[in-house]
Amino acid sequence: MRQPRSIRFHLGIVFFFFLLLVIVLGLFSISRLSNFNLVSENIAELWLPNTRVLGDLNNFTSDFRAVEGSNLLASATAEIAATEKEMEQLDRSIAQAERNYEQIRHDAAESALYARFKERWYEYRKIVNQIASLSRGNRKQEATAMYLTSSRSAYNAASDALGELTDHTVAQAHAASARVAAVYKQASWLIAVAIGLAGAMVAAALFYISRSISGPLLHIADCMHRLAGNDTAIEIRGTKRRDEIGEMARAAVVFRNNAIELMRSQRQLIQQAAVLQEKLAQEQRLALLQRNFVSMASHEFRTPLSIIDGHAQRMIRMKDRLHADEISERAGKIRAAVLRMTQLIENLINSSRLIDTGAGLYFHPEEIDLAALLHEVCQLHREIAPGSRIAEEFGTAPLQMVGDAKLLFQMFSNLLSNAIKYSAGGELVEISARLDNGQIMVSCKDRGIGIPARDLDQLFERYYRGSNVSGIVGTGVGLYLVKMVVEVHAGEIAVDSMEGQGSTFTVRLPRKPATRSEKAAASVLPAAAEESSLERETQLP
Repeated sequence: MRQPRSIRFHLGIVFFFFLLLVIVLGLFSISRLSNFNLVSENIAELWLPNTRVLGDLNNFTSDFRAVEGSNLLASATAEIAATEKEMEQLDRSIAQAERNYEQIRHDAAESALYARFKERWYEYRKIVNQIASLSRGNRKQEATAMYLTSSRSAYNAASDALGELTDHTVAQAHAASARVAAVYKQASWLIAVAIGLAGAMVAAALFYISRSISGPLLHIADCMHRLAGNDTAIEIRGTKRRDEIGEMARAAVVFRNNAIELMRSQRQLIQQAAVLQEKLAQEQRLALLQRNFVSMASHEFRTPLSIIDGHAQRMIRMKDRLHADEISERAGKIRAAVLRMTQLIENLINSSRLIDTGAGLYFHPEEIDLAALLHEVCQLHREIAPGSRIAEEFGTAPLQMVGDAKLLFQMFSNLLSNAIKYSAGGELVEISARLDNGQIMVSCKDRGIGIPARDLDQLFERYYRGSNVSGIVGTGVGLYLVKMVVEVHAGEIAVDSMEGQGSTFTVRLPRKPATRSEKAAASVLPAAAEESSLERETQLP
C-alpha cells in the first residue's frame, strides 16, 4: 500500500525541483545569451558596416580631391584623360558607398549629418565640374584659382560634415561596444547569482535529504546495532512519521520490546536455574548429611547400648558372686548409659521438631534463673559422663531473664556436650555466665581438638560437621539447634577457636527478648527490602 507521504514522494519532489531548477537556470542562461547576442548582432549588422562605409567614403573623397589637383596640374592630353577617368571611377565608388550607407538603418541624428554631407558634396562636385570645364577651355589660371578657393571651401565643408558623421558613428559604435560589455557583465553576474542560488537550493535539498531521510535511517541502523548488542536503553525516534522510515522505526520499537521481554525472560530463567541449581545442591548436600546423620546416630546409640548390654550380661553371669558395691557400681554405669540414651533421644526429638516447624512455635518465655538452669545442665552431664571435669563460674549477681527454659536447657546442653565430646578425657571444660551491658553473657570453653578455620563459616549449618571430627560420633544438628534457640531469644552467638587448642563459644542473651509482634515486624522489613531489590534487578530499562 502506497503511503501518502512516502520516501518516494519526498525524493520525487526533490528531483522535480532539481529538474525545474535546471530548466529555469537553462532558460535564464539562454535569455541572457540571447540579449548578449542581440547587442552583438547590432554591432555586427549596424556599426561595423557603418564604420566600413564611412571609412570608404573618407578614403574615396580624399582620393577624389587629390585626383582633382592632379587633373589641374596635368598638361599632356593623355595625362588629363587618365585623371578624368580616375575621377569618374571615384565618383562611381563614392556613389556606391553612398548607396551602401543608405541601405543601413540610421537614427535621426545620423540621417541629418549624412544629408548635410551629401549636400556639401553635391556643391563641391558642381564646383569641380566648373573647374573641369575651365581646364578643358584652356583657362588653367581661372580653374586653379577656383580650385584653391571655392573648391577648397566646398571640399572642406563636405569633409567636415563627413568627419562629424564619422565621429558620431564611431561614438555610437563605442557606446554599442560598451553596452555589449555591460550586457556581458550583467549576464555573467546574473548567471553567477543563478548558479549560487542553484547551489544553495542543492545544499538545502541535500540538507533536507540528510535530515529527513539519511539521518533517521542512520539512527535506526544504530539502534538496531545497539539492540543486537543487548543494549535496550535506547530511544527510537521517528515513530510518528507516516512514511517508510516511520514503519521502520515502529518495527524497531517492536523489536526493542521483544528484546526487552526476551532479556527479562532470560534473566528469570537464569535466576530460576540458579535457584534450582542451588536447591539441587542443597538437597544433595542434605541427602549426604542425612546419610551421615543416620550413620552417626546409629553409632551414638550403639555405644550406650553396648555398655548396658555388657554390664547386664556380666551381672547375669556373676549374680551369685557379685558384692553389693560392685552391683551398685554397675547399676550406676547402666543408669548413666540410659541417661545418655534418653538425652540423645530427647535431643533428636526436640531437634526434629525445631527443624521442621521452627523454634518460634515452641517458644514459651517466662521468668527464669539462668544460673540455676546452667547448674542443672552441668549436673546432668556430670552424670552422663562421670569422667568429665566441668568448672562453673556464675558469680554472685542474679541472672534473672525472660526465656524458654526447655529451649535454653537443650541449647546449653548441646554446647556442653560438644565441649566434653571433642575434648580429651579429663580435660577441663569451663562454663561461665555474667552480666555485660545489660545482657547475660554465657561462655563455654574447652581445650579440645578445636575447629579448623575453613569450617567456621559453615559451623552452624544443618547436618554440617567439622573436617577434623572423623571417628567421633555426632548428629550434626546440635549447633544448628543452638543457632535457632539463640535467634529466637534475640541473642547472638560467637565462636573463637584454633585447631588443636580448643574452642570458646560465647552466647549473648537479652534479659528480656523482643515480643513476637516486634520480631515479626523486624522480619517483614528485610524480606520486603529483599523482594524490592530483586524486583529492581529483574526490571529492564
